[in-house]
Amino acid sequence: MKFKYIYISIFSLLIFLWTNSFGQFGFEQEKILEFNTYKSFDKIQPEGEIKLAFKINVKDGWHINSNKPKEDFLIPTELKLSSNFSMQKSNLIYPEAEDIKLDISDIPLSVFEGEVFIGTTIKIPKNTELGEKKIIAEFTYQGCNNATCMAPETIVDTITINIVDKSEQIQEINSEIFSTLNLEYANVSQVSESGDSLANQLEKSGLFLTLIIVFLGGLALNLTPCVYPLIPITIGFFGGQSEGKTSRLFLMGLFYVLGMALTYSVVGVITALSGAIFGTLMQNPIVIMFIVLIFIVLSLSMFGVYEFKLPDSLVAKAGGAKSGFLGAFFMGLTMGIVAAPCIGPFVIGLVTYVAAKGDPYYGF
Repeated sequence: MKFKYIYISIFSLLIFLWTNSFGQFGFEQEKILEFNTYKSFDKIQPEGEIKLAFKINVKDGWHINSNKPKEDFLIPTELKLSSNFSMQKSNLIYPEAEDIKLDISDIPLSVFEGEVFIGTTIKIPKNTELGEKKIIAEFTYQGCNNATCMAPETIVDTITINIVDKSEQIQEINSEIFSTLNLEYANVSQVSESGDSLANQLEKSGLFLTLIIVFLGGLALNLTPCVYPLIPITIGFFGGQSEGKTSRLFLMGLFYVLGMALTYSVVGVITALSGAIFGTLMQNPIVIMFIVLIFIVLSLSMFGVYEFKLPDSLVAKAGGAKSGFLGAFFMGLTMGIVAAPCIGPFVIGLVTYVAAKGDPYYGF
């Protein structure tokens, strides 16, 4: 029995490689299904809910594996939703699968045949900006017939959601589609697409509360070990040039803060302008794993496992390269980079949020 499964797995792998090789030479797999998306309203308001339906028509003589196939070598049907804004969604409702007996297995397999629907309900958060938003649907499936299975494929489709003011009227559409689905409103999970992350917390807050959260986060970051060497450098820089005047000291501190703010404001604008690219990268498992490794490495530094900072000579140059107001401004520009090992995780959380918003003004 074990050898049979090994043979089947090798056979499926050969089919996968053979099909992909054909694709590289300009051949395509036989199209065995059609995939279409539907929404329940033409528009949606903040704090409103909208149903999404995904219609799959499988060609006669073929089937696709269900979302829970009974054999390990079969690829399950899977639907993933991502967006360029924060959203809350209910669990995906998959159709009831059929169990059929095929020559490739000793047991009946769980499959979808003919016309089937997948559905979910989306809730729009209160503070979502008005305008058109994009939801990306990635539908992965493996088509099989009685004798063989094709290589898994992924269909990507974009759903445009028009978020409007509460004074505008909305109209229900595609009612005949949603009558076939057991979807209910007010049944949306309170966990958003980004989880309980910093970006999600900021999304729930207004601009004023967001600035307070970021300000308090900045104060807390001053307690991290690799910021400590910057404290005597900063005190020495300002103390040596204040000339005993509180007004001069205040102005130099103001220029210092403006320099540091400009550094991160530029980062925010660049991130907002490249939000689509950034969002695509953040959906790549390799990129996510790389960021996770960075977080782990940085956390070890914060626990004192090792010291991670720029050479003292560069720190000294950054702190004392120039004097006067221009020197304070330049020092602010560079100190954000010098302290990057400590503030990296916090900044990554911020730029992730800014990328999702896609607003250069907000990013700045």
